[in-house]
Amino acid sequence: MSSTNQADLLPALHRLQEKFGYIPDHAIADLAKAHNMAQAEVVGVIGFYHDFRRTPPGRQRLRICRAESCQAMGADALAMHASTQLGVEFGATTADGEVTLEAAYCLGNCACSPAVMLDDELHGRVSAERLDAMLAEGRGV
Repeated sequence: MSSTNQADLLPALHRLQEKFGYIPDHAIADLAKAHNMAQAEVVGVIGFYHDFRRTPPGRQRLRICRAESCQAMGADALAMHASTQLGVEFGATTADGEVTLEAAYCLGNCACSPAVMLDDELHGRVSAERLDAMLAEGRGV
């Protein structure tokens, strides 16, 4: 695969994800053909970039920072709490389709660690209790 093909592929992947919320399986063959690539190469590019999804996301997207600053301020415990409370591992969506739990590797809010992003809203100094309240509010509980 030439770097030109990959560079041309990335904007197409971003457009698809913006439209559908993920990269649908049915689009992979079309992308491969349009960019003169093997389907496996397209899948490889999708897998390489953590922000691309191959499954529909939940109604809410919860990203927990896993970078060093946040780890030093309790993000590991917060991540375990979120995983337990939601009943999913990182990269998965709750059975009810409400929340997708994702790892982030810096949200740019190091001074207010641990940081999370719920949908497009950044939150700092998040405790387990505050996270529970944010998720309950998002679910309308």
